[in-house]
Amino acid sequence: MRIDIVLSNAPKPRTIAAVNALRRMTTLARRVRALRSQDCHICGMKSREGLLCRGCLDDMPALPLCRCPVCAIPTPLGEVCGVCLNHPPHYDATLAAFEYRFPLEPMVVALKYRAQPHLAAFIARMMINAIERPEADCVIPMPLHPRRIIERGFNQSAEIARRLASHWRIPLMLDAAERDRDTPPQAKLSGSDRYQNVKGAFRGTRDLSGRKVAVVDDVMTTGSTLDELARTLKSRGAAHVTNILAARTLPNFGSRRNG
Repeated sequence: MRIDIVLSNAPKPRTIAAVNALRRMTTLARRVRALRSQDCHICGMKSREGLLCRGCLDDMPALPLCRCPVCAIPTPLGEVCGVCLNHPPHYDATLAAFEYRFPLEPMVVALKYRAQPHLAAFIARMMINAIERPEADCVIPMPLHPRRIIERGFNQSAEIARRLASHWRIPLMLDAAERDRDTPPQAKLSGSDRYQNVKGAFRGTRDLSGRKVAVVDDVMTTGSTLDELARTLKSRGAAHVTNILAARTLPNFGSRRNG
């Protein structure tokens, strides 16, 4: 009887085979994950999370929750900031995913200046996770002068905008505005000079009468370029312009003129 009990409790051949098969599948899955691991784009450590390791993903610089709804700089209670009240910009709202600093900053630089367009897909995914779908009738990327497109091989804002528009199911308009003047990079100019630098830089090419527009760009600093583009779009009839940004530079408040 004792032997019968032991035998009856022994694993059946089919059960043993199933357990062994499960072990082999688990081992294979581990090997596949190991093969898929890559060096983190930022720190170089092995990452199983994709482009960035878990540590760098956790370090992505979130913006304060309370921000001016017009220009996205921090305000005590999330109210419109004094600068936007005193000098209202042509755009109506700004939604930004992150603050423009490490570890996002080197990714944006690599996307724009080091011919790494694959980073646009990653940045777009991060933006989708951080920004709710805007109320918009169309998505328009920040235009780039043809000479810059030839130099870089692509418009980084357009690459990001394609993915956002597809995910949000909002029509993408790549030809709504053009950049007529190849202005010097804004980063090399002071805050006051940036406004003069981009004045008249854009030309509207589509009728936007009554439309709510979402303008996609990588980084907003003083907001001068976005302000000039919004002015151009509203001259073509746009009713509302919302900036959709990967990152917002938190400005030196003493040097700001307007949003």
